[in-house]
Amino acid sequence: MSHVHVFDHALIQHKLSFIRNKETGSKEFREMVEEIAMLMAYEVTRDLPLTDIEIETPVCKTQAKVLAGKKLGIVPILRAGLGMVDGVLKMIPAARVGHIGMYRDPETLKPVEYYCKLPADIEERDLIVVDPMLATGGSACACIDFIKKRGAKSIKLMCLIAAPEGIKVVQDAHDDVDIYVAAVDEKLNDHAYIVPGLGDAGDRLFGTK
Repeated sequence: MSHVHVFDHALIQHKLSFIRNKETGSKEFREMVEEIAMLMAYEVTRDLPLTDIEIETPVCKTQAKVLAGKKLGIVPILRAGLGMVDGVLKMIPAARVGHIGMYRDPETLKPVEYYCKLPADIEERDLIVVDPMLATGGSACACIDFIKKRGAKSIKLMCLIAAPEGIKVVQDAHDDVDIYVAAVDEKLNDHAYIVPGLGDAGDRLFGTK
């Protein structure tokens, strides 16, 4: 079973309160989503493998640790996931970025992929799928399905806020994908919005209705 990691870091929780507030405008919302994503990336990458190299400080030669060359990739789910990409890239600028766009078929209610562009060496990379909200879990599961079919083997899911229902759906479908969130909220309402949540993350990021 995959693990759920909930980050209780004071700065993450502080900024999360601001983006929940309905009075926070798009500019401030975008900035804080990026900042939270950067702070979360710091935690998500905690266990990246390291290797020793020899360097020379102004004083002497010494052994120092650097990342062991593990290739990373970031895959935002369009469109709201775009708001988290720059924050992650500030922490791991060498990561490659792929994109997946999906819409929900009005008749079947199932996610349909309309755009997919991924790094060519996706099977060699540790991928972080990013989307601000994990509500029903349908989009996240579909995205993970799509990138697994293209050869991805190591995937993590990073969201700002999750509903218990969405977490269960992802765990049931993809028990090898760990989930990283800043908060697990109470539930979904009748319109599949997370309660208390923060509303529609895409609309709030881009100023649309």
